[in-house]
Parts: sequence; C-alpha cells; structure tokens
Amino acid sequence: MRGLLALLMLLPVSSWAQDTLFTANLQLLTRGELRNGGISSDVEEATTEDRSAFILDRERLVLDYQRDWLEARTSFQHVGTWGHEGTATTSVYEAWAKMSARNGLFAQIGRLALRYDDERIVGSDDWVMAAMTHDALRLGYESRQAGNGLSGVGQGHKLHVILAYNQNMRAMREAGSYYTGGSRPYKTMQTVWYHYDVPKVPLGASLLLMNIGMQAGDKDGRLENAPHTEWQMLYGGYVKYAPRHFSLEGSYYRQTGHDEYAAKLSAWMASVKATYQFSISSLQSSVVVGYDYLSGDDYVAVVNKGGLGMPRHEVNKGFNPVYGSHHKFYGAMDFFYLSTYVNGFTPGLRNAYIGGNCRPLKNLNLKATYHYLATGTKLDELDRTLGHEIELEVAYTLAKDVKLSAGFSYMTGTETMERLKRASGDGSLRWGWLSLIVTPRLFTIK
Repeated sequence: MRGLLALLMLLPVSSWAQDTLFTANLQLLTRGELRNGGISSDVEEATTEDRSAFILDRERLVLDYQRDWLEARTSFQHVGTWGHEGTATTSVYEAWAKMSARNGLFAQIGRLALRYDDERIVGSDDWVMAAMTHDALRLGYESRQAGNGLSGVGQGHKLHVILAYNQNMRAMREAGSYYTGGSRPYKTMQTVWYHYDVPKVPLGASLLLMNIGMQAGDKDGRLENAPHTEWQMLYGGYVKYAPRHFSLEGSYYRQTGHDEYAAKLSAWMASVKATYQFSISSLQSSVVVGYDYLSGDDYVAVVNKGGLGMPRHEVNKGFNPVYGSHHKFYGAMDFFYLSTYVNGFTPGLRNAYIGGNCRPLKNLNLKATYHYLATGTKLDELDRTLGHEIELEVAYTLAKDVKLSAGFSYMTGTETMERLKRASGDGSLRWGWLSLIVTPRLFTIK
C-alpha cells in the first residue's frame, strides 16, 4: 500500500481540467449450440452417440466514468441458459477505480478483466459466458511516447504489478484462512509484466512473472496435513514482429514450484505463429500457420472404462496455461485445458494448425482452420495422435453495433482421444453454433 500512497501524492489533481465523461453501454449476447458427440457425462456408460442442444445468453451493462486523472467502471452481468431450472447467475463482472499521473504512473483497484499479450497465459476468455476477472490491485507505469501502431503491442515502456488475495466469508467469520470453492481459482497471486516497443522498428516484446499461491492441506487442521499454501511460479516471454503485411509471434514459458497436492512442478510450453496478409482483386485475405507445444507427464496411465488405479507422480510435468483464453488457441471444440483427462494427469499437447481468412464484402468475414492435435508425451500402447479438427466460421456485421456469426467444427478422433477424454461419437465429433451480439451505446454525458 505504500506504493499506492506514494502514487496518490504524485497526482497533479489541482492542475488538471475537470472535464467529465460518463457513458453507458449494453451488450446482449445470445448463442445457440448443437453438439453431436463429445465428452460423456458418465465415464462408466459412455454412449456412442451423445447429442445436446442449448441456447446461452449473456447481458452486460457497462458504466464508465472518466475525469482527467480518475477513471471508474462498473459492469453488471447476467448469464443463463434458456429454460434452466432455478435462477441464472447475476454478478458484478468488473468494478474498479483507476488513478493516473501525468508522468505515466497509475494505480487501479477492484475487480479487473486482465488481458496481456496474446492472452495465452492471462486473458478474459470472453468466449466462456461468465468470462474471467480478478479481484486485485494493479500498480504500473506506461510511457507516453508514441508507439509503433502494432495490434496487440503497447507503446514504449510498460510495467504492471498485480497483487491479489482471495478469501471466503465463512473463513473470515471463523478467524481462519482456509480458502476453497471461491469465485477465483487461487488464494493469492503476484504478477509482474513488462513490455517494450523498439523505437522505429515493428517489434515488441514482453516478460511475464507470476507467483501463484494455491490452498493446500486439510481444512480441519490435522497435523499431518495442516492448512498451508503451495507456491508455483510461472515465467517467460512473448515477442511480436510485424512489418506491413507480415507478422511473426512467439512465446515461451516455464512452470516451477509445487501444485496444490505438493507435487513438484517442472513444465514448459512454446509457441510460434506466422501471419501473412494479401489482397487479390481487392479481396482482403490472410494466411496463418502455427505450432504450440505444451509439455506433459513422462508416463500417463490410460485406464480402460471401469478400470481402477492411478500412479502418483513425484514431478508434475504437465504445463497449465493458468488463466489464459484457452478457446482461442487449442481448437474451437474446447477439449483441451477447459476439461480434465480421466486419470488426473495431462499428456501435454501438440497443436499444429493452418488457416485462412478472407473478406469478400466489407461487412462479411470468412475463416477456416485445420488443427492436427497430438499428445506431447509418449503413451503406452496408444498412438500420440488425438485427432484432426476442421473449423469454419462466418461473421457478418449488420450494423455498427449488431453482429451475426456462426461456426461449425468437425473432428475425427482416435482411440487415444476416446480413452484419454472419454470422448464419444464413434470417432467423429461435430459441433455448430450461431451467435447474435448487440452492443448499443445507451447514452453519453459530458
């Protein structure tokens, strides 16, 4: 808190004009999904054909306030499924205040939607209806020099420090510190993010360091497993080089420390992505190719349906991309890093993909992507290949605040996929969706 107080002392509040801007925005999102084949809800009785259809909806009311050195936001969110029994989820998605100084220093506190670099490690994961936010204090510095104009790259020097600590009301009343079942997955978290843009060169690079404390031990406080915090560290970097029609992105991260079960962590991941933009007869197009590798455990027990037993690893080598936007990277059908494997361990993932994007009309965008998916580690008695996934997507902008989009994914799974994920569907999995997003600005007051 000393840093926050020091920052407040630096704010030249009295010398700033008091222009005030208040805006109210609304987001209405409705998405219908149809699945044919997928992860069975019953491991023992996995069906050969697993169909489901449902409609999801999300409503957000976003209120923004800005007055020179002071900014504030409150965002109310309602998430539900059409016809769901009982009440849907209504919550405060964001609620924060930010104080900035002319020299680039700032302090922000409250419930924040954090997005860094390509959102692989820290992102809002907005495809998931509830999305992700963090209750935290963010202190930082951002230089005022002009940037290089790159999408996803900042301006000059940026340094952010994020501090978070979570607790349950019950534990507070009982004068305890045991944390479980809360709205955030960790008990405590400290993060440092630094970004730099090279002057006059279309190159930006970031460093990320995270220290995450997970609740461990027994709630009853037995001596052999008393409540305590297990610490895991994640560190690495992201770089993007983007001249006029070409961009190249890469990242590398490592995980160390211990998980919440006191197992030692030693995991890593690397990714590379290249994008080329071109036009043919005024048809704006792009091609993307990339490869992701996420490490896995040396030995993964693949238990048959109804089988018992699970080996205990002394070292956990399965990389966990913690709080990233997973839907964005590892296949649109979300089989990986949004659901667990049946035996509790991860074999890692290799994701090689190629795709294309074109805009035949001003308001129409077409996209297609192919993924080759395989485990990152060798398996006993099974091939590494998990499957091949093809994704098609179309988006049409009806108006500046009305967008209609649809997608279809087809995956040919393997025996490895069926055994590791309990995926049903006789080797072929299909998933389609249709979405309408309406984002009107209700009013602005200056």
